[in-house]
Amino acid sequence: MRLKRWMAAVVITCACGAAWADLSRDEAAAVAQRLTGGRVLAVERAEAGGRPAWRAKVLTSGGEVRILLIDAASGRPI
Repeated sequence: MRLKRWMAAVVITCACGAAWADLSRDEAAAVAQRLTGGRVLAVERAEAGGRPAWRAKVLTSGGEVRILLIDAASGRPI
């Protein structure tokens, strides 16, 4: 009985997308800010090469808007 409950919980968690990324939206924003030194305007889900990623829109100190893709598993820029 316990095993069935555990398996059902795993299925529900996966179906809801809770395991979508190792890196949270806030962590991705911190990576983007650290890489550019700019102000993070938005962070949203994306895909890069079929893998989950975060797309971060950043306003640099020079007034330029940059788009960064950050690997959702490793936290490294793509």
